[in-house]
Amino acid sequence: MKLIRRFFVNPAVPVEYRANFIHFYLDIGWYALLAGSSLNFQNVFAARLGASSFQIGLLGAIPALVSLILAIPAGIWLAKHPVHRAVFWTSVIYRLGFLLWAFLPWLFDAQGQVWGLTSIILLQAIPLTALSVGFNTLFASSVPTEWRASVAAKRNIVLSVVFMGASLGTGWLLEQFPFPFNYQVVFFLGFLGAAMSSVHLYFIRPLPETESGTERSQPQAGSPLNEPMLRPGLKNTLRLDVWKTPFRVTLLVLLFFHLSQYLAIPLFPIYFVNELGLTDEHIGIGTALFYLTVLLGSTQLSRLVRKTSHKAVTGWGVIGMSLYPFFLAFSSQVWEYYAISILGGLVWAMVGGAQLNYLLEACPPQDSPAYLAWYTIVLNACALAGSLLGPAMATVMGISLALILAGFLRALSGMAILKWG
Repeated sequence: MKLIRRFFVNPAVPVEYRANFIHFYLDIGWYALLAGSSLNFQNVFAARLGASSFQIGLLGAIPALVSLILAIPAGIWLAKHPVHRAVFWTSVIYRLGFLLWAFLPWLFDAQGQVWGLTSIILLQAIPLTALSVGFNTLFASSVPTEWRASVAAKRNIVLSVVFMGASLGTGWLLEQFPFPFNYQVVFFLGFLGAAMSSVHLYFIRPLPETESGTERSQPQAGSPLNEPMLRPGLKNTLRLDVWKTPFRVTLLVLLFFHLSQYLAIPLFPIYFVNELGLTDEHIGIGTALFYLTVLLGSTQLSRLVRKTSHKAVTGWGVIGMSLYPFFLAFSSQVWEYYAISILGGLVWAMVGGAQLNYLLEACPPQDSPAYLAWYTIVLNACALAGSLLGPAMATVMGISLALILAGFLRALSGMAILKWG
């Protein structure tokens, strides 16, 4: 207990910051319960209902499409409202959708449930876009610069530990009840995590100095200076000049990577259920092993970066990621799935830990928001395209060949990062 208390309440942290930090840790802990249960088994649920690879790809494509359309309007809307209130209320509206998931088996047949889930996710994507944009602003305004790395690291630890426990527990729980009642229980559990996460978001407050800094740097809504900011020319709004800088090469190689990444993602649950015949407990154990090795691999990340660079670690990690779909295409036993999950977690620890810093190193510090906005557009465009093209590839050439091709493209994208990125 003393160790847990010391983890959450660091005596070195000034008293005025502690409440925000604790609520950030508890927020991510409850969110990890949602992620390890409902979100983790969302595609598996659809696969067990008989969803096609296209339908599963659509579940991943919808949030990306909505984000592409609404990201800029969401940013304008957020600029007119206190960020902590906006984040709380968008989280509430978004997370109420998870409660609706649990009622689907009582209302529809199998295909009706698939399309019902798709419709709910479409509606959830609207507040999710504003929540995603606003949360980064809330974090920046609620955590002083000198403490951000520490708070982010602890949040990642809490996320990994709770996610592993939730994944294992959910896999076991799904085996205790008949389908689809077992998934209804899991979706209610996920909603509980979502609701408690929003409760802790409610208590997070921007620090006075960051609020005043924001007021000095940005015109307030309704001021004479605000109108030109909200209605600039199309060219200035889109910041097309970013594509005339060396950063365009970074964007292109990351576009190649993310497209190859998302081509395979909608194929995994189909292969798990239809080809490997995995139970929900098997999938839960595999996911827990994946995040365990992410946690262990992350402890060695700083050493790898010091020896090479963020770019090199990202590039080699992406090449390593090519092994997951490649080996999965040849697997037929549950122990092979476990081994692949362990390997996948190790290489994702490299990519997930180094990619953001590699990206930030390529951005000019004085103009990083515009550059990062273009990266966000690229990421969501790849999520949309890959989620639709991956299932189409599987239909044309078969799921095993589609996984092998996706692995080959991942390897090429990693080489592109090393050579040109």
